[in-house]
Amino acid sequence: MKAAVYTRYGSPEVVKITEVDKPELKDNEVLIKVVASTVNRTDSGFRSAQYFVSRFWSGLFRPKIRVLGCEFTGVVEETGKSVTRFRKGDKIFGFDDNHFGGHAEYLAIGEDSAITIMPSNATFYDAAPVTEGAHYALGNIRAAKVEKGNDVMVYGATGAIGSAAVQLLKHFGANVTAVCNTKNVELIRSLGADRVIDYQTGDFTKTGTKFSFIFDAVGKSSFGRCKPLLSKNGIYISTELGKNGENIFLALSTVFRNGKKVLFPIPAITQADVIFLRNLFEAGTFKPVIDRYYKLDEIVDAYRYVETGQKTGNVVLKIAE
Repeated sequence: MKAAVYTRYGSPEVVKITEVDKPELKDNEVLIKVVASTVNRTDSGFRSAQYFVSRFWSGLFRPKIRVLGCEFTGVVEETGKSVTRFRKGDKIFGFDDNHFGGHAEYLAIGEDSAITIMPSNATFYDAAPVTEGAHYALGNIRAAKVEKGNDVMVYGATGAIGSAAVQLLKHFGANVTAVCNTKNVELIRSLGADRVIDYQTGDFTKTGTKFSFIFDAVGKSSFGRCKPLLSKNGIYISTELGKNGENIFLALSTVFRNGKKVLFPIPAITQADVIFLRNLFEAGTFKPVIDRYYKLDEIVDAYRYVETGQKTGNVVLKIAE
């Protein structure tokens, strides 16, 4: 089968399209013929190993897993003999950042993993980006214990995580202030944000509102800058480590104090989470924003674009037409 393979860490150019063996199916797995995947921050982070700590999962000196692609949609082609949840022909979507495999024509995954039947009102390309940004956003919203009526800020609302966070926060009944660039103000407003601040023409720290939760979905702000905007017991979460890894240390030091805190939740996703996101998609409550589409043999260009930091929402990879 055709796959995007990398055998060393580095720039997008380390990824090559080549022929590899089709995955061998275990008794509890389904074999999925992949139709679409995405290229996202998770894939880029593992490929580049920019944060050395990622190598403790992916391989200290070279990648243990050669085919990335944590998000995927496709059709069940074969089932292991103990599989009961799915059958041949089912349209599946899901997420796997333990084994990856979405950047290939086939992948094998356990039936109890973070996969489920695709939304009934989605195409394969619509469903491919449902899980990555949304599960990061969902985990952080849960960690912050957001309640109906809370004032929440999403800094960096135009990426896969931020655009998902705006929609999910509105689902949970929060009052959302979103910070984004000029060209996407109307887009973010259309996602349900109650207030949109254009950081290119204004200062988001001058809002006059106190927030119970500030979510930096791009890792370009800091606790120090956002702290004055937090309410007495407000929570700050960033998707990045922060300067010199400060968010880890702040999370460890503020957890035992009263008042404003930094949290650094460990991301996780379950099959129940994927079902939850599917239900929101079907209800029209959540729909991932899609920026561009690339074909599998254009994956290097897709990585380059993702790493400009300028994408809006998600970049979808077409594995099959």
